[in-house]
Amino acid sequence: MSMKTPGLLDALTLALRRLPGVGQRSAQRHAFHLLQHDREGARQLVQTLAAALEGLRPCRLCNSFTERDVCETCDSDQRDRALLCVVETPADQSMVEQTLAYEGLYFVLMGRLSPLDGVGPREIGLQRLLERAGDGVVREVILATNFTQEGEATAHYLGELLRARGLAVSRLARGVPVGGELEYVDPSTIAQAMRDRRAVRG
Repeated sequence: MSMKTPGLLDALTLALRRLPGVGQRSAQRHAFHLLQHDREGARQLVQTLAAALEGLRPCRLCNSFTERDVCETCDSDQRDRALLCVVETPADQSMVEQTLAYEGLYFVLMGRLSPLDGVGPREIGLQRLLERAGDGVVREVILATNFTQEGEATAHYLGELLRARGLAVSRLARGVPVGGELEYVDPSTIAQAMRDRRAVRG
């Protein structure tokens, strides 16, 4: 006769499974660890997560997470405002920043075009991107979407629209492997791909 798992434990395991890369066994292992060995850590996790959900919001300009109306990056007078790097996620933005090879501004799509999943231009904030890129200051838009099928399709679609508005558009060089996601690529590879970026032409 198998042991019946308490309902709250099942609920905790199910909640942990929502994290990327965490399967059933990993989620159960994490749940047991927090309950058995690190209850204080579990309380801290709950409190910090609740505070983050309450206190973080999209930056009015770049769409990344911030505690203020405009994030520190967008507000900095040390950034090159003529450059705008378009990435899929805040994690991708963080990886580009770690390269120390880019000093411009960002726009975070919070996704990529994927019609089969119901993700279209509206869901990735296309209108906000066009407004940001067309502010009269931006001269070059660097498309740093991932080299996945959806990321490439997103880059192609955005490139067409941005070039039609008279903007120079470039794409990260192929130092990033095909199928690669920036979040998992080492900073030196991203830095080289940024330096070797190529112009996007029709």
